[in-house]
Amino acid sequence: MAISFFSYSLVLYSNKNYTYQSNYDHTKAIDGQLVWQKYNCQSCHQLYGLGGYLGPDLTNIISVKGKDKQYILAIIQSGSKQMPVFHLNEQEKENLITFLISTDASGTADPRTYIKQSNGMIYKHGN
Repeated sequence: MAISFFSYSLVLYSNKNYTYQSNYDHTKAIDGQLVWQKYNCQSCHQLYGLGGYLGPDLTNIISVKGKDKQYILAIIQSGSKQMPVFHLNEQEKENLITFLISTDASGTADPRTYIKQSNGMIYKHGN
């Protein structure tokens, strides 16, 4: 039984069927996740389809045409109809945007569009 477990684990974790993009500062992304949690952003927004429904899913917001870093910064600083103004310092703003860049680089948001494999991994047609 143990041999089967280790063999299965070896196959599972050596499978490189994903791409990893690293065009952002990982430390800032981690600090940005802490900003996300500190201001309870998940109560209104989703990441990967999980979270609140008052605001939009922000997993891939950086990739949306016209909604780049400057757009996000403007919304954070001035708010919108339903989103309050957050008084983040410059470092918190930079870290939060880096966190959103990291989630954008990690893939797409809607887990319902993925196919679950028997080994627990997921994939999307065409990838």
